[in-house]
Amino acid sequence: MMKKFGHNSVVLFLRACLYFIGTFSTILFFSPLSLLLVILFVPYRWRFKIISRWGHFNIWWLKITCGVGYRVEGLGNIPNDTAAIIYSKHESTWETYAMQKFFPPHAWIMKRELLWIPLFGWGLASLNPIAIDRKSGSKAIHQITDLGTRKLNEGQWVMVFPEGTRVKNGRMKRFGIGGALLAEKSGFPIIPVAHNAGAFWPRGKFIKTPGTIQIVIGQPILSTGKTVSEINAEAEQWMQTTMERINGRAIEIVARK
Repeated sequence: MMKKFGHNSVVLFLRACLYFIGTFSTILFFSPLSLLLVILFVPYRWRFKIISRWGHFNIWWLKITCGVGYRVEGLGNIPNDTAAIIYSKHESTWETYAMQKFFPPHAWIMKRELLWIPLFGWGLASLNPIAIDRKSGSKAIHQITDLGTRKLNEGQWVMVFPEGTRVKNGRMKRFGIGGALLAEKSGFPIIPVAHNAGAFWPRGKFIKTPGTIQIVIGQPILSTGKTVSEINAEAEQWMQTTMERINGRAIEIVARK
């Protein structure tokens, strides 16, 4: 794949432009559709199934235009008899699309400012995310645990980026307590997900580098009888070890600010 597309900057730029055109033109269709589905009181699971097709399209279109494919390992670790908390590495925009492809309908824990983005925010709002104000401190934590537990008990999965923000490939930020506290209080397991999407689609970069993203879905991390610190320590250890295997080098651990 790398040999086929090459690394000519002009070619990569043009391919990235094609990707952007496809993404933008399709969101003009899916955003009004998401509002219509809410107005018509379409059940959540059907809304998710329909609106997530935009994410599926973006994954496919990225491969067609930019030569960025993926290889996934561990799909058999996804339980089919219980809801769970997805703990994903956060390096790129790519994983926000990809998780919709691999996992059952789920609600994102995310900063509320994302809902204010024209068009894109409409689609997010229609999927009932847990939108928090990061500056509200303990109020945001209570919102995560209360709403998250309610959704999990209703059979809906919850998506967490425990690093809190996108981190450059080769680095890993210490995990926040929100997701682990939700796991401790709800008793639901965590499904850890490692990937190296940032090596091909880095944060804030328009040009994508051709190649194959590697995704690893780990075995469930049980939360029953464990403290928040124990849950996060186990998840962090798995993530660090798996990311080092994917990248083939040591991972730099970055402290939370």
